[in-house]
Amino acid sequence: MPKQTFFNLPEERRNKIIEAAIDEFSKNSFVNASISKIAENTNVAKGSMYQYFENKKDLYKYVLEISSLKKQAYLLDCLHNLEHLYFIDTIRELYVKGIAFARENPKLAGIANNFMKESDIKFKEEILGMGMEKSNQFFEILVEKAKEKGEINPQIDTRVGAYIITNLNTSILDYVLSYMKYEEVLQNQDELLDKVEKMLFIIENGFKN
Repeated sequence: MPKQTFFNLPEERRNKIIEAAIDEFSKNSFVNASISKIAENTNVAKGSMYQYFENKKDLYKYVLEISSLKKQAYLLDCLHNLEHLYFIDTIRELYVKGIAFARENPKLAGIANNFMKESDIKFKEEILGMGMEKSNQFFEILVEKAKEKGEINPQIDTRVGAYIITNLNTSILDYVLSYMKYEEVLQNQDELLDKVEKMLFIIENGFKN
């Protein structure tokens, strides 16, 4: 998280730094992204950047948190228009909305694209762990609402169910990205949605004959 000195800055100044960071991370991998360029593009001394953030990773994590919160707010807003849908259909539609979010926010999509290409497994696991809890909480809300509507088995453990869906979401995207580029997924969502359909079929029906 940023240091208090960052939050002491005027809002316009803070936003300018974050916008420059988003721009830099959207164009480069984490390793190749430059704190110096971010500082230069915001007319801030490089040394001052370390008064605001511990290091580049600290800034990167904060940018990802902002991106995650923005996407979550986007999806929660979409949920108000999806309340008439069955639980499984809601999850399917959230994939469609997620792709729409990426298209509407190309720089944030660029950061996600670069992150997918990172080769440092420990680094990826550390970063992914940040968003898992937020995703779990998001799906816990969906599971509870589905229980209230009588759409799913009330004996299902809400936290376990949400955890499974979160991990399946990550796994199905990883699977598609094993043979497609992220840019191709955004341009043609049919392949991802086809695999989502297969995933949702298993969630809804299980493996039992």
